[in-house]
Amino acid sequence: MGQKNSGEERGPINGFMRRLRNVARAASPLLGIMAAALLFAAPAYDNAWAEETAVETAEETKDTAEAKSVTLEAIAVEANRMEEDIGRVPQSVSVIDESEIEDKEIKNIPDVIKEIPNMNTSPSHGNAVNIRGLNASMFTNNNPVVMYIDGVPYTDRWGFDATMANVERIEVLRGPQGALYGKDAIGGVINVITKTPTNVWQGRIGAEYGSFNYIETIFNVQGPVVKDKFFVSAYGQYEQDDGWIKNTYPGMDRDANSKNDRWFGGSLLYRPTDRLSARLNLSYDYVRQNWIDGYGLPGGTPLASFNRGDAEYVNFDVPSFDKTESFSQSLNLAYNFDAVNLTSVTTHRKLDIDHKYDGDYGNNSYYNGLLIFDEHKLDTWTQEFRASSNKKEGFRWVGGVYFDFEQRKQGPYGMQFPTFFGNYEMNAVSCADSSTQAVFGQVMVPLIAGFELTAGGRYQRIEKEIDLNTYYLPVGGSGPPMYTMNGKKTWNVFLPRAALSYLINEHWTPYFSWSQGYMPGGFNYFATSGTVEDNSFKPERSTNYELGVKASYDRLRLAACLFRMDIRDIHVYKAVGTGIWVTSNASKAHSQGAELEATYLPINSVELSAAVGLIDAKYDDYDTGTVNFGGQRIENTPAHTVKIGIAYNHPKGFYTRTDVRNQGATCYYDDANKIFAKKGNYTVLDMKIGYRFGYWDIYAYVKNLTDEAYVTAFQSMSTVAVAGFGQPRTFGTGLRFRF
Repeated sequence: MGQKNSGEERGPINGFMRRLRNVARAASPLLGIMAAALLFAAPAYDNAWAEETAVETAEETKDTAEAKSVTLEAIAVEANRMEEDIGRVPQSVSVIDESEIEDKEIKNIPDVIKEIPNMNTSPSHGNAVNIRGLNASMFTNNNPVVMYIDGVPYTDRWGFDATMANVERIEVLRGPQGALYGKDAIGGVINVITKTPTNVWQGRIGAEYGSFNYIETIFNVQGPVVKDKFFVSAYGQYEQDDGWIKNTYPGMDRDANSKNDRWFGGSLLYRPTDRLSARLNLSYDYVRQNWIDGYGLPGGTPLASFNRGDAEYVNFDVPSFDKTESFSQSLNLAYNFDAVNLTSVTTHRKLDIDHKYDGDYGNNSYYNGLLIFDEHKLDTWTQEFRASSNKKEGFRWVGGVYFDFEQRKQGPYGMQFPTFFGNYEMNAVSCADSSTQAVFGQVMVPLIAGFELTAGGRYQRIEKEIDLNTYYLPVGGSGPPMYTMNGKKTWNVFLPRAALSYLINEHWTPYFSWSQGYMPGGFNYFATSGTVEDNSFKPERSTNYELGVKASYDRLRLAACLFRMDIRDIHVYKAVGTGIWVTSNASKAHSQGAELEATYLPINSVELSAAVGLIDAKYDDYDTGTVNFGGQRIENTPAHTVKIGIAYNHPKGFYTRTDVRNQGATCYYDDANKIFAKKGNYTVLDMKIGYRFGYWDIYAYVKNLTDEAYVTAFQSMSTVAVAGFGQPRTFGTGLRFRF
C-alpha cells in the first residue's frame, strides 16, 4: 500500500490546493509554447499584408466592415430536451461544432473526450470512459456516460464511437443526467447531433494521408428531393492505418496494430406540413483494431517496467484483434401544436463483437497457439414518447415515458491456458435480457428577481435475468458445463434533480444544482461457483452538488464550476483466481474538483481557448476482505486535465492553430500486486496550418510534436500485465472540397 503524502494528510482542502499548485507548475511550459505559437502566427501581421488589409478595409462598405467585426456566436443546446441558450442552462455543458471538429482534427469520440475537463478515455475493453472519477462498469459493459447519435443511445463500451463525417455539433453534459437521459447516465451525456437537410444542396468531400500509411476519405451530402417536403442526406468515412508497432514473429502480419474502419449512413426527412415531420436515420459502422496500442509482459510486472520504446517491436504468435460491427436505425416523429411539441423516438441497434488475443501477449512456448476470446451480440430496442412546451422563456416543461429491451448473447467467452495435463479452456456462454420502463419530467419555473428553478426526476424499473453455463474442458473438447447459473433481479429507483439559477444581468448567470445518478446492477458473466447473490452486484449511485457561473460577452465566453460527488456501491473489477475476473462493489468514494472553460477573441483573427479540470477522487471505504484500499485515488482518473489552444484565421484564407494538452498523474489498479500504480503527468502538442480558397481547403498537421511517450491504459493480473500507449509523433496532409 502506498503512503499518503503530507499534503493529503493535512486535509482535503490543503491537498486540493497542493494539486492546484502542481497544475500551475505543469501548465507553465504550456504557456511558453502558446506564446511561441502566437509568434508563429505573427508574420501574418507583416507590413505588406497589414497595409493591404488596411486598404481593403477602408474601401469596404459599412455592412461588410460590420460583418468582419468578429464576435462569439450564441450557442443553442438541447441539454434539457428543448432548445435553450447555453448560458441559461444550470449545469456544465461543453459544445464542439463542425468547424472546431475540422480545425482540431477530431476524428472520433476519444478525440472529443480529450477536449472536455475532467474526462478521460482508455482503449481498454473498448473505449472505457472516466468522468469526474466515475469509471466504466465491466459486467454491465456500460460507460458512466451515455452517447446519443440522432436519438440512438450508445451505452456499451464496445462500439462507443461515432464518425465525424456528418456532425453539426456535439454537446457534452457533465454530472448525473438520469432525470432526463436515463438509467446509465450517472456521469454525463455525449449528444451527437447530425446535420439536418435543408432546401439547399450542400456537402463536402475530403481526403488525408499521414504517417504510418494513414489514409482517410470522408464525404457528406444533403439536400431536397421535393422542396420544403422531402429531403435526403448521406455520409461516409473510411480510415486505415498500418500502425506504429511491428510484430517480429515469423509468418505473422508485420503491421501489428493496423486499423481498418468504415462508417456509412444517411437519413430521409419528410415534412408533409409545417407542423409534422418524420426522419428515418440509418447507419452502419465497422471497426477493426489489430493487436493493441501497447504490449504485454509476464503477470506481476510493475507499470514502471513498461515503456513505449519496447512496444514498437513485439513478438506474438496468434492473430489478435478487436472487431465491432454496428447497424442502427432510428425513427423520429414530431408534431408541433401551438403550445405543445410531441415527439416519438424509436430506435434499434444490433452490435456484433468479436475479439481474439494472444493468450500471453507474447511467444512463451507454453502458450503457443492459445487464445483469449470474446464473441457476443447485442440487440437493443428503445421507445420514448415525449411532450414539451414550445416556449424558450418563461415557464417551460418536458415530460414523457421510456421503454427499452436489450438482449446480450455472449460466448464463446474465456481463455485457453497450459496445464500439467495439456491445454485447457475456460469458456462462459450466457444469454442476458434486460428491460426498462420509466416516466420522467422536468419544469423550469421563473421566480422573482431573476431567479429560475429547475426541478425534475425520473422513476424507473429495471429487470435483468441471465442464463449462464461455464465450461472447463480440454481445448477442442466437448462436455457438460462445470457451473450453471440462472438469475433474475429487479431494481426500482427515483432519480431527482433540482437547480437554481440567477440572471444577474444579460452577461452573468450563477447557479447551483443537485442531482442523483445511477448505474444499474447486474451479474458476472464469467462466474465459476457460488450462488446468484454471490455473482451479482448492486447498482452504483451518486449524489452530485455543483456551484457554477456562466458569462458571455461579445468576445468572451466563460463557464466555471465547483463540484462534489458522493458515490456509493462503486462497481470495481477484480481478479479472484488465475484469469478469472468479477465485478463487486466498493462501499463509498468521493470526487470533488473544479472546472473552467473559456473562449476569448483578443482581436478579430485570433481565438484563445482553455479547458481546465482539477479533481480529487478517492475511495473512502473499499475493503476487499484481504486488502483495504480506503484513501486510495480512484483508478483511471487524471489529477488534472488542461487544454489550451490558439487559432489564427487571416481574411485572405491562411490559418493556423496550436493545441497543448497536459494530463495529470493517473493511478491504475494492479491486481497482481494489489496496489494502485501511479504514472506521472504528460504534455502533448498538436499543430496545424492551412489555406482556404474558394470551395477548397488544403492543410498539414502534426500530432504529438514533441513525441511524448505516455501511458493510456494498464491492466495487471497473475498471468499477464498489459500497458497501452498514446500514438507517437505523426504528420499528415489533407484536402477538402465544400459545396
